[in-house]
Amino acid sequence: MAIRYGCFFSYAHGRHDLMKRFKSALADALRCYLEPYFDNEDELFVDTEQLGGGDDLDGKIARAMCESVCMILIYTPKYEAHPYTRREYAAMRQIEAERSQWYTLPSHLIIPVIMTQHPDRLPPQIASSTFYVDFSHFTMATADLKSNPDFLPDIGKMVKRIATHYQYQKMTMPPGHDCNQFVLPDVPPEWRAVPDLTFPKK
Repeated sequence: MAIRYGCFFSYAHGRHDLMKRFKSALADALRCYLEPYFDNEDELFVDTEQLGGGDDLDGKIARAMCESVCMILIYTPKYEAHPYTRREYAAMRQIEAERSQWYTLPSHLIIPVIMTQHPDRLPPQIASSTFYVDFSHFTMATADLKSNPDFLPDIGKMVKRIATHYQYQKMTMPPGHDCNQFVLPDVPPEWRAVPDLTFPKK
């Protein structure tokens, strides 16, 4: 296996402009600032741009995750509602556990980026992270992220973490490590209890 991507983008697909624009703006900013750190690898894997069609989509996603240094998790309440995104989170946790045997991880491989806060609270999977960035003040009126001083400090922190893991993984990856062997886990349970909406019987 060789590293092919700096980050796997994990996000719930949006139909309208806000979610689409946020994903694109964040991807553009990270590509811009990650490029100087990499040799020949792509900065990001974004499924809508690189996955294509055909069979065995699960296999293609699994391979791309395994070939990525880190994962950017764009958190919205929609993210935790979708089985496929919860599955990607669980998959990267497995990858992180494996790579923690290669080197002492200086930080987690999953970097949560909060696009929209949950009206109740963040789930423990996000809130317990030692590092996440809150971009929930992003709107359709927000200027380009890669030149926006309100967002650049956090983008810089993300880039530094990714670049650090990239160097460690290049040095410590076992010879013959085969990403074709990695498979996605089963869909994990929902992240929070489903409220009981039944009405009391008289």
